[in-house]
Amino acid sequence: MFGIFKKKTAKEKLQEQYRKMLKESHRLSTINRAESDKLRAEAEALADRIESL
Repeated sequence: MFGIFKKKTAKEKLQEQYRKMLKESHRLSTINRAESDKLRAEAEALADRIESL
């Protein structure tokens, strides 16, 4: 019940951003492969940052 007031940690925020980037990359893969690859690379860099936390 009180979970709605809980703030997200920095790691949770980065994980959410990572999931959004992967989803967008997948959507772009059918439209523009170069942009998809670029976004995927950014997502992987973000994953490395998450791992370091």
